[in-house]
Amino acid sequence: MSKFDSEKVMPRYFVIAVVLTVIGVAVLGKALYIMTAKKDYWTEVADRLKRDSVSVPPTRGNILSSDGQLMATSIPEYRIFMDFQASAFEKGDSLWLDKLDSICDGLNRIFPKRSAAEFKQHLEEGRHKVLKSGKVGARHWPVWPRRIDYNTYLEVKSLPFFNMSKNKSGFHDTIYNARRRPFTSLALRTIGGLYGEKDSAYYGLELSYDSILRGTNGLVNRRKVLNKYRNITVQQPIDGGDIVTTIDVNIQDLAERSLLDMLKSPQVNGEMGVAIVMEVQTGDVKAIVNMIKNEEGRYIEAVNSAISYRCEPGSVFKTASFLVALDDGVVDTTYHIETGSGVYHMHGRDMKDHNWRNGGYHYISLPRALEVSSNIGVSRVIDEHYGTNPEKYVEGLYRIGIAEDLQIPLVGYLPPVIRMPKKNKRGQYINWSKTALPWMSIGYETQIAPINTVTFYNAIANNGKMMRPRFVKKVVKNGVTIREFPPEVIKEHIAKPQTIKTMQTILEHVVSQGLGKKAGSRAFKVAGKTGTAQVADQHGGYHSGTTRYWLSFAGYFPADNPRYTCIVCIKKTGLPASGGGMSGVVFHHISEGVMARYLTLSVEDAHDSTSVIIPEVKSGDPAAANSVLSHLGIKKNIPATPPRTTGNIMPDVIGMGARDAVYLLESKGLKVKVNGRGRVKAQSLSYGKPIVPGSTCILTLN
Repeated sequence: MSKFDSEKVMPRYFVIAVVLTVIGVAVLGKALYIMTAKKDYWTEVADRLKRDSVSVPPTRGNILSSDGQLMATSIPEYRIFMDFQASAFEKGDSLWLDKLDSICDGLNRIFPKRSAAEFKQHLEEGRHKVLKSGKVGARHWPVWPRRIDYNTYLEVKSLPFFNMSKNKSGFHDTIYNARRRPFTSLALRTIGGLYGEKDSAYYGLELSYDSILRGTNGLVNRRKVLNKYRNITVQQPIDGGDIVTTIDVNIQDLAERSLLDMLKSPQVNGEMGVAIVMEVQTGDVKAIVNMIKNEEGRYIEAVNSAISYRCEPGSVFKTASFLVALDDGVVDTTYHIETGSGVYHMHGRDMKDHNWRNGGYHYISLPRALEVSSNIGVSRVIDEHYGTNPEKYVEGLYRIGIAEDLQIPLVGYLPPVIRMPKKNKRGQYINWSKTALPWMSIGYETQIAPINTVTFYNAIANNGKMMRPRFVKKVVKNGVTIREFPPEVIKEHIAKPQTIKTMQTILEHVVSQGLGKKAGSRAFKVAGKTGTAQVADQHGGYHSGTTRYWLSFAGYFPADNPRYTCIVCIKKTGLPASGGGMSGVVFHHISEGVMARYLTLSVEDAHDSTSVIIPEVKSGDPAAANSVLSHLGIKKNIPATPPRTTGNIMPDVIGMGARDAVYLLESKGLKVKVNGRGRVKAQSLSYGKPIVPGSTCILTLN
C-alpha cells in the first residue's frame, strides 16, 4: 500500500468543499429569494393551480325597492390574463405569431380605445418577459387592465388562440362579483356600496345587512385524476338573501329632482340639501336624499347627511317647545304674549323676530306666535314658565321624543344632543346659563339630525304614536320571505291626545295662514313648520363675515288624513334665505307629486262639451260609411251623393280621405302625390277637365 500523500489529496478535498459550499449558498440564496422577492407570485400560482381546497364565493343577495325593483344586484365581471409559459409556447411560438395580428384586430374591435398596434406591443412585451428574464407577471399578464362584463368576456374568448383551452393557450381569467345599481346614484348613500377588488361592503344598507346579503362560501377539493386536476364539491355555496327596502323609486326620484332644482337655482346656490319622505303609520322611509356640492360644482351623494349631520335645527324646533308647554298645561291656545316691536332684551342679549325692522308683531296669541315663527313669543313662554326649573323643560323634550336615539340600522347615524341642566353641590348650574333656555327653545343650543326631526313630526301626524324609521321590510330568498322587520313603535303617546290635536290644528294654520304658505297645496291640506337658522361656518364660528343658513320645512300631508311626513333642509351662504320660501317650495313639489299618484278621475271629467260625439264622415262610399256607423251603434244615415266623375273627366276628390282619393285617381290612369294628413282640401288638376293618362295630380290634405 502506497503511503498517503496529503499534499496531493488535501487540495482536492478543499476544491470539493468549496464547490459544495458555493452550491449550498446558492441553494439557500435561491430559496431566500423565492421566499421573499417572489413570495406573492408563487403563492398566487399555487393558489391558482395546486390548492387542495378552494373556497367558492356565493352570489350576493339583491337590494330591492318597496315594489320589488332592483336597486343593487351582483353580476359576474372578469379580468383577463395571458400565461406565456403555457404549453402552446413550450414547442415554439409559431402558432402565436401566426394568430397575433388576428387577435389584436379582434381586441381593437372589442376595445376601440386601444389600437391593434398598441395591443400587439403590449402582448409581445409580456411574451418577451418570459423569453428573456422570466419576471413576475409574465405568467399573469393582463390582456385588458379593467374588468369586463360577461358578454365582452365571451367576445374575447371567441378570438383565435384564446378559444383554446387555458392549459394550452394560457388565456385565463379571474371572476369577481360586481355590484351594480340599475338606478345609478338614486339613494346611493342609503343603498350603500362595496370595495371593488375586495367585494366587501363599506357603507349603507350593504354594510348594515352584510351578513344577510353575503351568504356562505362553498368548498371544493382539487384532486389529480389521470394527470388532470378535478374539482370535487364538498359544500355548495349558499347565496345571500335579498332585502326588500321601504324605498319607493318614484318618490325617491321625485324628491331628488325637486331638491336639486332648488339647490341649483341662482338665488339658492346651495352647499348641501337633504330631503326625507316617511310614511306616517309605519315609519317607512320612502325617500332619502343627500346632496352636497363637490369641488367641481356638481351635486353628489357623498355623505348621508340626513342621519349624520347634527346641527341647530332652528325654528322647526319651536313646535317641540310649545308641545311641551301645552302638554304640561302651563299655557293653552288662549295665552297671549307681548312681543313688542320685534326686539326683546333677555338676560343681557337681544332676542329678535325676523320682522323686527318692520316693527314686530306686538301682542299675539300662542298659536299666532308659531304661525309667524316669533322668536320672542316662543322664548318668552318657555323662559317665563321654565326659567327657574329648566330641567323640567328638557325632561319634557325627552318625553315627547325629539331627543330619542332612533337606533336606525345605518352606520353613521348620530343621535341628538340636548344637554340636561346639571348643578354642583352648592346648587349652582355648571353647564347652564340664563340665556341657554330661551335660545334652546327656538332651536339653538341643540344638535339634531334631520331624521330625528322628521320622526318627531311624523309622530304628531300619527296622533302621537312615534314610529322608528324603517328602511328594510323583509328578507326574501327564492321568492320566499324568510324574515320580516315589522313596523316598530318607539312611543305609544308622545303627548296627551288633546295636546296633539291642538298642535295639529296650529301646524295646519302655519301653512294656511302663516309663513308656510308656499309649502301648501290647492288640492289638499298641508301642515308643517318653517325653519331658518344661522349655522356655524367651517371654522366653527358664526361671525366670519358671511352668514350661512340652515333652511328647513318639516310637515305632513294631507293634513286631514296624514299619509306622509316630509322634511326638506338646505344649507346655503348669504341672503336671501327663507325656510318657507325655499325648503317649503321643495316640500310643495314633493307633496304635489306624491299625491298625484292617488288622484282618481272619472272619464266624464275628460268630456269636452264642444267635442263632436258622432264621428265626422269623409266623402267617399256612403254604403261603407253607413255599415261602419251601424257596427259602432251610431244611428246616422249618410245620403248617397251623385257621382263626382264620368268617363275620362277629372273627378272631384275634395273632402275625400287620402285612401279613397288615391284609389279613384289611380283607377283613371293618373299618378298621385300626397302632401299632409286628413282630408283632401286641394287638387292640382281641376275638376271636370279631360284626363291625360300618366299625368301627376298633387293632393293637399289638411
